[in-house]
Amino acid sequence: MSDAPLDDPRLFINRELSLLEFNRRVLEQALDSSIPLLERLRFLTISSSNLDEFFEIRVASHKERATWGADGVGIDGLTSSQTLTAIKASATCLVKQQYAVLNEVLLPELEREGVRLISRANWTPEQATWVEEHFHQEVLPVLTPVGLDPAHPFPRIPNKSLNFVVQLDGEDAFGRDSHLAVVQVPRALPRILPMKLGGPEDYVLLSSVIHAHIGDLFPGMRVLSCHQFRVTRNGELWVDEEEVDDILQALRGELPERRYSQAVRLEVAHDCPEAVTHFLLDRFELTDDDLYRVEGPVNLYRLGALYDIDRPDLKYVPFQPRVPRRIQRGESLFDALRAGDVLLHHPYESFVPVLELLRTAAVDPQVLGIKMTLYRTGERSGVVEALLEAARRGKQVAVVVELRARFDEERNIDLATRLQEAGASVTYGVVGYKTHAKMLMIVRREQGELRRYVHLGTGNYHAGTARAYTDISFLSASPPLGRDVDRIFNQLTGVGQVVQLEALLQAPFTLSRTLIERIDQEAENARRGEPARIIAKMNALTNKAVIQALYRASTAGVKIDLIVRGACCLRPGIPGSSENITVRSILGRFLEHSRVFFFHAGGKRELYCSSADWMSRNLLRRVETCFPIEDPAIIDRLLREDLENYLGPNVRCWILRSTGSYERNPPQDHEGEDAQAKLLAEICTAPDLAVEAEGAPA
Repeated sequence: MSDAPLDDPRLFINRELSLLEFNRRVLEQALDSSIPLLERLRFLTISSSNLDEFFEIRVASHKERATWGADGVGIDGLTSSQTLTAIKASATCLVKQQYAVLNEVLLPELEREGVRLISRANWTPEQATWVEEHFHQEVLPVLTPVGLDPAHPFPRIPNKSLNFVVQLDGEDAFGRDSHLAVVQVPRALPRILPMKLGGPEDYVLLSSVIHAHIGDLFPGMRVLSCHQFRVTRNGELWVDEEEVDDILQALRGELPERRYSQAVRLEVAHDCPEAVTHFLLDRFELTDDDLYRVEGPVNLYRLGALYDIDRPDLKYVPFQPRVPRRIQRGESLFDALRAGDVLLHHPYESFVPVLELLRTAAVDPQVLGIKMTLYRTGERSGVVEALLEAARRGKQVAVVVELRARFDEERNIDLATRLQEAGASVTYGVVGYKTHAKMLMIVRREQGELRRYVHLGTGNYHAGTARAYTDISFLSASPPLGRDVDRIFNQLTGVGQVVQLEALLQAPFTLSRTLIERIDQEAENARRGEPARIIAKMNALTNKAVIQALYRASTAGVKIDLIVRGACCLRPGIPGSSENITVRSILGRFLEHSRVFFFHAGGKRELYCSSADWMSRNLLRRVETCFPIEDPAIIDRLLREDLENYLGPNVRCWILRSTGSYERNPPQDHEGEDAQAKLLAEICTAPDLAVEAEGAPA
């Protein structure tokens, strides 16, 4: 393989298998005894949620291509059909591991801590009586059994809903001898119930409650079997943007149908009879390759309700994000930004200054306009409230809302409608390109002139994720940055040719080309015997052209360290191709989400932060920004905190091998350094710690 050309499929890892491997690493966090127990349960639920989305998007896409004859070959040489076969083997193993972790590790350890999920076999007579009363009072009235016969066809089953398939014996009151029925469980019912007449932290699964009394839905009939099942459906929304007049109305019309789109996976209880299983597969037009048998609740994500119990001893110790002294509340944020750029490293530093900048701008009579992109926001968002207030006060508010932010479409449609009703100018980006850039611009009149203030980020304007994701916020009054951001907004809301930017890199126009140029320049410097170095941190690395450029740089002698949390299609450590490249994945308390790229650049040290990963969709099919950091002190800080901090030999991480597998570093039986905990200690206990502003996220 060392002599393979740089487009040889053997040099590339299959993207889907890499995503499943990432999910396995997430699941293994649930086995790490150094992590608090309820946090380990949360990692299990994240693994389950990730796998759901993997089937809704990635598997659904491959099934469509294989079905419609567009079975193209990926960069790893596999067709969609071959990829689906490989996915089945890997996903089956992952599902078995998930339920083994639940049943053999987490539930026993939770029970030792006094948190019990009590199975039907272990109910006391008093508890069984309470369960029966609860079923009849709170559950039975909202269940609708459907006995299958010509007058009662198989019901429409929503995506990822809890259902039961029931085998029956006997005739009903009308003389019908239907032997099969389906019971759908409304989403509104909580899946985990506090068990009365037990310990203070005893719980029972709703599925156990229903299973125990399923016969009450079919009086006079004999229940032969009762089993859970869940179907996963294609999660993509399809709208022909060039054929519709209003994408908002088109998406609004498509949303209800997503719950009933093409099925891609069937999950059933492990002991569900073969005949019943194949009946369900036929109804959903699936095959045995789409079947997954599980030993426990069919939706592990709903076990996350246990995380909300009041057991701080089983969770991470709370922390207080820092607010840098120079922008603490009471000082003018505009004055602070005129004095110099400000970098915020979330979640160690608070998102509140960004909210405060918006809130101040909304009521400041000197502010004339606010422009902003919104991709994802939380419920009751302070960002949105500030924009609404600014619009109501008559300021020019222009918002580019990305309606197609996956699984946030409905929320963004409602957001766009609210902003329009308040008087804001709302657009939805560019047809064919998602607007993924994170940009805010405030225009303020100062001493008779207009000045632009900007915020650029690697993450969304979501106060909740700012406490759970690592991201970079960059606040500046730099005129070149302000002019560039203004040009991009005008490009998004109007029409015109590609504009030349002074400082920013932009996808889909200059970002990919410039990144490859920077990588190739490092290679050229190395060939001349000069120092050459690349450090890059991102969520995913899958773009073939970028990977080939990294291979070229490696063969030229450039030392390259990549910190890639999720999917990575590059194979490191291959002689003659990538022996100078290391790849590591960091998984911890926070989701590593920042994108930071460093190039030695002949000693000039070029460092960029970006909203874009090194993926084809980000570089070629989205509107993204990548912004340079020019202040030497901020470059030093980002190098230290967000890059070199993760590269120490004893840092807890996962190392990617040339085989495509990951190894824990250091081994699990050795104590390693937690890079995130180190930053918490260094940043959140720094002397300029300030109390968060009122209304900050908890």
